[in-house]
Amino acid sequence: MPIFPPVFNDLEKKPAAFVLIRLIVGSIFLSEGLQKFLFSESLGVGRFIKIGIPAPEIMAPFVGVVEIVCGTLLLVGLFSQIAAIPLIIDMLVAISTTKIPILLDKGFWAMAHEARVDSSMLLGSIFLLLVGSGRWSLDAIIANKQRKALRRGGD
Repeated sequence: MPIFPPVFNDLEKKPAAFVLIRLIVGSIFLSEGLQKFLFSESLGVGRFIKIGIPAPEIMAPFVGVVEIVCGTLLLVGLFSQIAAIPLIIDMLVAISTTKIPILLDKGFWAMAHEARVDSSMLLGSIFLLLVGSGRWSLDAIIANKQRKALRRGGD
């Protein structure tokens, strides 16, 4: 069941193409989360130290786990709207700590180029927060089972 009133209320009427957005966003977050552990010096703790994130030894693994867990939830379409919330926060922090300095140092176009993936992930996550996981998801299967159970109980 959606946590917010989705833009499209009826799961069966949601375009099947929603699954593509969910799969793209989920797979990129899953991949980035795994890479924070696989390449700790360049993408995990070492990167967090370089950009000045406090307590990088704690925050890098924490962010990696959030990206892995929430990315996986998006991939299977389970609790997608809830999973989108920490990913939106993740992207806002990433943009503010890595792209705003580029804006201030090199200007808008340099920042826009560097922020293309981050902004796409942010917008994809916002989209999933607003519309939910779509009809090809575990959320849809659970919602359909709940609807059928309610109909049987109401007979």
